[in-house]
Amino acid sequence: MRDDSAAPEEVVWEGRFIAAKKRGKWEYVSRTRGVSAAVILAVDEGRVILVEQFRAPLQAQCLELPAGLVGDDVDGEEAEAAAIRELEEETGYRAERMVDLGRFHASPGMSSEAFTLLRAEGLTRIGEGGGVEGEDIIVHLVPLAEIAAFVAAKRAGGCAMDVKLLLLLTGGFVPAQ
Repeated sequence: MRDDSAAPEEVVWEGRFIAAKKRGKWEYVSRTRGVSAAVILAVDEGRVILVEQFRAPLQAQCLELPAGLVGDDVDGEEAEAAAIRELEEETGYRAERMVDLGRFHASPGMSSEAFTLLRAEGLTRIGEGGGVEGEDIIVHLVPLAEIAAFVAAKRAGGCAMDVKLLLLLTGGFVPAQ
């Protein structure tokens, strides 16, 4: 361990959703209020459900797996419940259950944020999706066999890519259809 690990954590700035912190020479951000995220891998009849939305930090559209905050509105919310809620809001699909695939960190050198990856099972389309007011989420249903070409085409068109899409490009988490 580095000597900085024993240094006290200092909150440099805190907003409603994130806090900028410092520990020794390290600077990083974290979510406030202990909120984490749920990321959903949903495959319906051989098609993966992806979402595309504008992300202000990137100033671009971004292609992502559906996701949402756990415990943002409800204290003590479980990741599975948040994932079911967020999948329905964002994509219009309801899942009977979620399978926990583990806890991960997307950018551990800059952020302490963690997310739980969940696989949606027992999917039923109940609406159009699109998110809550102001989100303007575009839902994509992409055949698994075409995911690499779809990602390449979106990237070529200027769409940013969430790092979690790598699991679709490398395999391992997607069950055989």
